[in-house]
Amino acid sequence: MSIAVKRVYEPAAKADGYRVLVDRLWPRGLKKEAVSLDQWAKELAPSTALRQWFGHEPARWDGFRHRYATELDAAAEHWRPLAERAARHVVTLLYGAHDEEHNNAVALKSYLENWLRTHGPR
Repeated sequence: MSIAVKRVYEPAAKADGYRVLVDRLWPRGLKKEAVSLDQWAKELAPSTALRQWFGHEPARWDGFRHRYATELDAAAEHWRPLAERAARHVVTLLYGAHDEEHNNAVALKSYLENWLRTHGPR
C-alpha cells in the first residue's frame, strides 16, 4: 500500500505514480495544462461548507477530520476505486493548501490507509 501527499505546486516525479488532485477548487496561479495529473477528483474534496468552516485553522483539525470522514463514509463509490488502486500501485494525493500538515489530502490519506488496513481491497 502506497499513498503519498504532495503540494500540486511541486514538480511531478515518476515516483508519484498515479497523481490525483483532491481539491474542489482549481489551485490558484496554475494553468490546467501545466499540471501533470491523472485525475481531478473534486468529489473527494470536503464539502464547501466543511472547507469554509475549517478555514485551515489547526485548532479545528480534529473536528475537520471527523466531519470529513463522515462525508467520505457516504461517498464510498468515489474513493474506493482509488483505495483499491493504492493497494497495488503508488497513488499521490495532490493539494493546493499552504499547510502541509492540516489539509484534506492528509486527512484523506489517513482515511484511505485506515480502510485498507481494516477492510483491504476487494
